Amino acid sequence: MSSKKPRDGISLRTIHIFLVIGAFLLSGLMLYSTFYLSASFRNLTESSEHTIELRKAALELMDASDYMTERVQRFAVTGNKQMLQDYYNEAYGIKHRENAIKKLSTDKSCENALKRLSSAMESSQRLMQREFYAMALVVDAKDIKDVPLPLDDVVLSDRDKALSPDEKMQRATDIVTDNDYYAQKHQIRENMEGSLDELEKLASETDSKALKDMKARLISVRIVIVLETISIFFLVWLASHLGINPIIRAVDRIKNNKKLPEAGTSEFRYLVRAYNQMYEMYRESIAKLDFKASHDELTGVFNRTGYEAILSSIELESTYMLLFDVDNFKTINDTYGHKTGDEILKKIVKVLQKNFRPDDFICRIGGDEFIVLMQRTTKEQKNLVADKIEKINKELEEATDGLPCASISVGIVHGTEASEMEELFKKTDVAMYQSKQRGKKAYTFYSTNQSPENEA
Repeated sequence: MSSKKPRDGISLRTIHIFLVIGAFLLSGLMLYSTFYLSASFRNLTESSEHTIELRKAALELMDASDYMTERVQRFAVTGNKQMLQDYYNEAYGIKHRENAIKKLSTDKSCENALKRLSSAMESSQRLMQREFYAMALVVDAKDIKDVPLPLDDVVLSDRDKALSPDEKMQRATDIVTDNDYYAQKHQIRENMEGSLDELEKLASETDSKALKDMKARLISVRIVIVLETISIFFLVWLASHLGINPIIRAVDRIKNNKKLPEAGTSEFRYLVRAYNQMYEMYRESIAKLDFKASHDELTGVFNRTGYEAILSSIELESTYMLLFDVDNFKTINDTYGHKTGDEILKKIVKVLQKNFRPDDFICRIGGDEFIVLMQRTTKEQKNLVADKIEKINKELEEATDGLPCASISVGIVHGTEASEMEELFKKTDVAMYQSKQRGKKAYTFYSTNQSPENEA
């Protein structure tokens, strides 16, 4: 059986020779061109660079305003203190807006652009007062300490003070996302865009003057410039297509933990193939280690380690915890052997997976003990839980698969009955113990308002 040999690209050594020769020829052409155009080109470059700096300054004000808006909106929604810190760093540390105004103030030709940009800055500063108020609401709702912004002077209205934390968060979100807020943002952007239009006019006038100066000399070197342009584009394309772009794409894919495409020079393709082989081996090893660490080898459900990892993502107030214990499991092992006992455990897991939702977590935390975490449930769904348990026991009684009959005893507690997961587990264990005391196939709902509720 023959294997297809990987296709190699052009050698990097060949490209290197090509680039050296090309660079030598282009250098001669460039010297010839600049001999005639250096003075005019210098004037054009300086004027263009100056105009670019001015436009960059105006754009920085626009970007800074949008950046601060994005940060205050995210802070209003999430309460993430980092968003508050970013806002503070921009407004009082980096000061892109103030620097943009200062830069335009040094050029008298930018008077009209500066006037529009200053209006945008004033509107932005007024908008900050609205944003301060929204941030103060979030700080109060989340009880955030060591606030890096001067929010002490912000006084919440009596009506807003009386709101609940969630209502304050919603109120803060509304303040920085309603029509009035975006109307002010629109006014700021109009002034900024007006400033950019003025700068575009200035750039056009400046460039026209410089181009007129160059026109007389361009005729004599036009052919040289065309040859230079074609040659430069070809060399840039060659270097980018076979060298730079494959490396950039490779870096991006490595950052995203993906395989690399084979492209570029033959040397680079060789490195790609070697990397992809190591990548596949690494991914397979990690996947096996992660699964084994968090899953039970016999049944395939989460083990105790996986169960403990899951707890951090569980919402206590909307979760039922069910602790299952197999009735007389030791007797089954002693009578039929451990292999049969293992098959019973596998059968129980299949029945649990059949009767619970894919979003519910099934965990084996001991030899014959299982925990099911039913998410997004209310305490009033007690009958639904009871029906599931009765159905599970009914299926376990069937011996059509050649395995002996089995049954489970269950302790059940809803998350509203506990203040933390550890307490919830303890109460579930108590309820399960009550079930075991009453014999096989029993289930008990624990309630803090009364003794555990015994069910058939």
